[in-house]
Amino acid sequence: MAYQPSRSPLPSRSPFAPAQQDGFYGNPRSGLRGYGLSNQPIPLSNKVNGYFEKDRTLPLYKDKPFFAPRRTGPRRRWRPFLNVLGLQSNDKGVELWKWAQTLEDGQTSGDLSDWTARREKVRDAFIVSWEGYEKNAWGYDLYRPVSNVNQEATSGGLGWMIVDSLDTLMIMNLTSKVHRARQWISTSLNYDQDRDVNTFETTIRMLGGLLSAHYLSTQYPDLAPLNDDDVGAAGEDLYIEKAADLSERLLGAFESPSGIPWSNVNLNTSEGVVVHFDEGATSISEAGSIQLEFKYLAKLTGEAEYWKLVERTMQLVDLQKPQDGLVRSAIHPDSGSFKGDRISLGSRADSYYEYLVKQYLQTSEQEPVYKEMWDEALRGIRKNLVSFTKNSHLMIIGERPQGLDQDLSPRMDHLVCFMPGTIALGATGGQPLSQARKSAGWTQQREEEILMSKELMKTCWAMHQATATGLATEISHFVLDSPPVMMADKYPDPVTNPNRASKPEALRGISEPVEAQSDVSASWRADIDIRRNDRHNLQRPETVESLFYLYRITGDDIYRQWGWEIFKSFIKHTAVVEKKSTSRIPTSSNTAPVFRIKGFTSLGNADAVPSYKRDNMESYWMAETLKYFYLLFSDRDFISLEDHVFNTEAHPFPRFKPSGDLKTGWERVPRQ
Repeated sequence: MAYQPSRSPLPSRSPFAPAQQDGFYGNPRSGLRGYGLSNQPIPLSNKVNGYFEKDRTLPLYKDKPFFAPRRTGPRRRWRPFLNVLGLQSNDKGVELWKWAQTLEDGQTSGDLSDWTARREKVRDAFIVSWEGYEKNAWGYDLYRPVSNVNQEATSGGLGWMIVDSLDTLMIMNLTSKVHRARQWISTSLNYDQDRDVNTFETTIRMLGGLLSAHYLSTQYPDLAPLNDDDVGAAGEDLYIEKAADLSERLLGAFESPSGIPWSNVNLNTSEGVVVHFDEGATSISEAGSIQLEFKYLAKLTGEAEYWKLVERTMQLVDLQKPQDGLVRSAIHPDSGSFKGDRISLGSRADSYYEYLVKQYLQTSEQEPVYKEMWDEALRGIRKNLVSFTKNSHLMIIGERPQGLDQDLSPRMDHLVCFMPGTIALGATGGQPLSQARKSAGWTQQREEEILMSKELMKTCWAMHQATATGLATEISHFVLDSPPVMMADKYPDPVTNPNRASKPEALRGISEPVEAQSDVSASWRADIDIRRNDRHNLQRPETVESLFYLYRITGDDIYRQWGWEIFKSFIKHTAVVEKKSTSRIPTSSNTAPVFRIKGFTSLGNADAVPSYKRDNMESYWMAETLKYFYLLFSDRDFISLEDHVFNTEAHPFPRFKPSGDLKTGWERVPRQ
């Protein structure tokens, strides 16, 4: 498929250069603002091949800026040489370990007050994580930072770690590391392998990572700038070409009798693979959380097939007429019918709901069917799943394992902590709350959604504070009244309440305060039940993700403060520490060993100090968790919510207006 690039000039661009770059690739520009601190959004290119609307545009495949920006400076090879001699130290692992010591025993000497300095600590943690992987597991898809033992059977991987983390490297402006990652993608990333991969995970991590890297490298050229993706360079379309190759291999997953994708697909044959789990059913999150990626790819390439396949999946789910908008956790590719009775917002269902509102926002609110489905689902959540704890009245989202007509289970996966941010995003569209409240469409229902987002955010914060490490366990159970107190018992329905105010009014939460390091006798602690098999912590991002959304939308610094406390807990309790010599050339004055952090790992028990380390660093630790920390501590206009949607793996995509064949091609069946 051949695409001719448009060479129409771009509109003027606000400078957006980094304050600091790493390694050898210097930016020759001077006098530019620091990355993440700009007060002006980056404008996007306009009218590419006539394909986009003038007020919401994107670069097409092979479309690049008209000008060739100056990128990289000369390589400065003397710094590594000085490091070998021990004359200069730039070991982030050593620096981070020394800083971590100031956090022990309640000390505050290392508790930085400046948000820019805090953001740099997040960047340091990422550098340590990346360099540990780079040194010990480069190219592999698993990394064990404790043992450094790689147990993969093949000689290389599919780039899970590298591709998934690539846009984080760009956002953090780690130019030399982007350079090496790009080289590996160019020379070593090969999808022509006889491997069965999970369709959903490969889409959100690999396809999403490549598409996001393409977007950032073209629209934010001052972030980790490289000559390799300049206009006319041999590799200017590397990311989009790899994405197109991968997507063609994934399409076989949709060739099921119903059109619901198979959970797995073989990369070599592009054939769907029936899994043995759950009688071959696909989880609802696997079926309903691949739309953002394929729709954006369709926009970039003009291939409407991508759009239609993932849109068909949404139609098939809706044809099941889920009660109160709440879907079962599995759907079968053979029949296109739901399987089982479980209703949950946790594992196997979570991101389906997330993608309802994000599909609506991705296409600039031009597909109202997805907003309608989101609003219906949120009303169903309010009615059937939202309850309050017995003592401190924390708001939770429970489960109905046997269906909506059966008992509520007071279980809440940490995965459910994506909901506070998603609810706030759906209520405001990503605008600041003060601005959204002035819009004509603001209603009392939206005020209640803001209340729900804030109260659920507090519960997720409590899930962290309830453990010895300050890190949430994989699953928390809660103590409820019998029968459970539901949302309608405390807050009248804002739609049907005859006594509602004529104008929307902010609502007050009923939960008690949850303070960091509060007294062990605090009532909220008695409401959280941590069970033996649920105590592990997998470095998950959902709480940090929602803190990011809540801070950007409300502007309340409390969400940054909570995020900072959680970040410090990760540093204190998940760090993998090693000893090293002070210099590669020992002398009589530097023989004493020093310690350094060489990586971070998931935990076997987050409710014990010290905690057992599982010896596994999840790829989303670098792709999501640290990225969301970094963005939480950055200026709100950096990768703004008004102009972007983040996929469920934290890869940012631009919003756009659909046109031509790229439009909603289905309508909902009327409900009785």
